[in-house]
Amino acid sequence: MTKEPQRFTILLVPEHVEDRGGASVEDSAVRSAVVEATGETGASGYPRYVGHGIVADIDPSTRTVEALLVDGAELDYGLTARVTAAS
Repeated sequence: MTKEPQRFTILLVPEHVEDRGGASVEDSAVRSAVVEATGETGASGYPRYVGHGIVADIDPSTRTVEALLVDGAELDYGLTARVTAAS
């Protein structure tokens, strides 16, 4: 039996940042949030995580964001969501 992570860090990063000039993804993020498992499954069929204005359905095995709301709205064009850590 595998246990799903209870917490992830999500970074919102501009898509146009191709060459970060040595900066890390964390340094390039315009927003970050630690999201925690709710115990619910989202509309996408994946576990739901919430925190700091972000609601995300995340595939815990691949760390792929399957659905995302930021402050109740869809992600703005030009931004991508990156999952960088779990605990």
